[in-house]
Amino acid sequence: MSLNRSEQMMCDYVEQNPEELRYWNDKVKATAAAEHDRHHAAGLLAEELLGYFEERAGVIASFGEMMASSGISPANLRNLAEYWLRLWAPPPPKKKRESWMN
Repeated sequence: MSLNRSEQMMCDYVEQNPEELRYWNDKVKATAAAEHDRHHAAGLLAEELLGYFEERAGVIASFGEMMASSGISPANLRNLAEYWLRLWAPPPPKKKRESWMN
């Protein structure tokens, strides 16, 4: 999966900070468990990632520069949310198929 610059920056930051990694791993798993529609779960996570990105922008210069130059929206963080769902959340249950013999 290809990530844009803001997603890659966020992903690298989280991977380099064990507490952040643990937090987001747990957050992704909890969101996937609460929301069975993966598309909707990715949207919820993208919103939370935006809030987190904005919070980090006030503390970390590279995040602030990205916010100032590009402007970040949930759509900018959607691929990262989907990637983390695939990486950390258990796969969604498979739909049961009706037997064609019934």
